[in-house]
Amino acid sequence: MNADNLLSTEHRSLNPGVRRREVLGWAMYDFANSGYTTVVLTAVFSAYFVGAVAGGADWATLAWTTTLSVSYLITLLTAPSMGAWADAYAAKKRLLAMVTVLCVLATAGLALVQPGDVALGVALIIVSNVAYSWGESTSYAFLPELAKPEAMGKVSGWGWGLGYAGGMLTLGLCLAWVLSAQAQGEPASAFVPVTMLITAAMYGAAALVTFALLREHAKPDPLAMQRDGFQASLLRLRHTWQHAREYRDFMWLQLCAVCYQGGVAVAVALSAVYAEQVIGFKTQETMFLIFALNGAAMVGALLFGYWQDRVGHKLALGVTLVGWALTCWLAATSETKGEFWVAAAIAGVCMGTSQSAGRAMAGLLAPPQRLAEFYGLWGVATRLASIIGPMLYGLVNWVTQGDHRSSILSTMALFVVALLALLPLNMQRGREAALRAASDSAASGVAVQA
Repeated sequence: MNADNLLSTEHRSLNPGVRRREVLGWAMYDFANSGYTTVVLTAVFSAYFVGAVAGGADWATLAWTTTLSVSYLITLLTAPSMGAWADAYAAKKRLLAMVTVLCVLATAGLALVQPGDVALGVALIIVSNVAYSWGESTSYAFLPELAKPEAMGKVSGWGWGLGYAGGMLTLGLCLAWVLSAQAQGEPASAFVPVTMLITAAMYGAAALVTFALLREHAKPDPLAMQRDGFQASLLRLRHTWQHAREYRDFMWLQLCAVCYQGGVAVAVALSAVYAEQVIGFKTQETMFLIFALNGAAMVGALLFGYWQDRVGHKLALGVTLVGWALTCWLAATSETKGEFWVAAAIAGVCMGTSQSAGRAMAGLLAPPQRLAEFYGLWGVATRLASIIGPMLYGLVNWVTQGDHRSSILSTMALFVVALLALLPLNMQRGREAALRAASDSAASGVAVQA
């Protein structure tokens, strides 16, 4: 396909009035925030917290997973209301800017955490991860405004692909610094703080592109604005849950996401811990591993987005969940670094594909006039998953006195349950329900005032 045809294909994928530069701006937010998950939650700070900050204590892994769970619980309780407020005031871009600044500052603050500073590390991880999670769900709500329904998977894949590229770039810069510091004999307490500053700087700089190019396409909702913003958002959220049966396919997707995103959360939060504690990876080896995992995820997200639109969202996600279950089994039975590399490669492809699929499916099943609110509900599912997955892993690890292999097998069960929850979902029925809700926006406004 030549360049002209490619540009024409991209143009046909976008909604009327949407420029390609806006899609680039939106995708650049994935580029910006991926460094946070890659470096802070996955490759560097997680292992540093368990091994150095908490001194490798028996409770260290549980302390890390509990910290993440608390941050996700806060997000779970707040994200839908914030999304409803952003819908009412057409303020998604404004909200995204505020939470981005908060996450960047808290990430930079992690540079202050030294061995023994458990309380400071816990506090800053909670603040930074809550802000990151708010930003993630808010940025997702722009996707249905940009892409046509039949191209949702493709455009979502563009974002995830660019996001993993951003994660690799940030991790690559951090890896270069770590190798240089280790060559000079510096301890982790000296080089890990610098990686936090690099990550914060990359996040903030890349996000500037988003705010320069992305536009707010939504219009304020005068009916919702007649009440206090927070009160109105709570009323809309209550109305959504009360009428959940009208969006039963969206709710099946929510249940599926709670399970499979729980497993993904384990991969994000504990892959470095598992690699170092069980397989015997060194810090630089772990960073190379995560770098390769992100590369596989980028390829998976880009290629899978096109395949997903062609074969159907439900089938595509189901295939990916089977891949995740296989990954867990391979990781649990790996005895050598080479075997674990194979599991990590499969995990990388599944990471990109499952994340891209879920985001696109949520956009198709959400009423067009309530995107931020429904992506807030999607955030509830993913954050609940992020509580269940790591906490299950941490509790099994604690009960089995540090048996990480049993812990990863418990994660495999989450993907099996996700497959079962996916079976009743009907994408066509769910899309029709979302469009019916959009055509009845006046009745929805009355319900908000009631």
